[in-house]
Amino acid sequence: MTEDRRSPTERFVLERLEDPRSGGRPISERARRTQRTLENYLKAGIRPRWMERLIEIEGGTAHHKRRLQESYEQLREECGHEPARFRRRWRAIAEAWSFGDLNELIRTHNEWYPVERDLPMDLRTRDYVLINGRSYRRRELDTAWILEQFPPG
Repeated sequence: MTEDRRSPTERFVLERLEDPRSGGRPISERARRTQRTLENYLKAGIRPRWMERLIEIEGGTAHHKRRLQESYEQLREECGHEPARFRRRWRAIAEAWSFGDLNELIRTHNEWYPVERDLPMDLRTRDYVLINGRSYRRRELDTAWILEQFPPG
């Protein structure tokens, strides 16, 4: 007898896959006809992944903004009446700041949001339609974003 090297999760999933040759249960007529809408997800208490991701992006952005605000005020205090020193040090902090995980989440959002929301295409622009007059794409955070939020001078 050979040893099964699959994980318990893999074995569980494989046992429950619907193989038409083994007489697995077909998807019910009701399940096939049920509309999958945002309203139905929300009624069921399940948020779609795109919604979870947007909440994470907003929370992550707010978290970075609070930390930057603290650093900005602390540096302002340290530099006192030396604006050139403040600008130089603040620019160095902004350039060294890392948004790695948050930017990865933003890239994932920009790639998958139109697919997950099944956004229609605008044939004129050959891009997805605007949502409330704006693109669905989120800007990645970087040094320029920091300096717009917290100007050095």
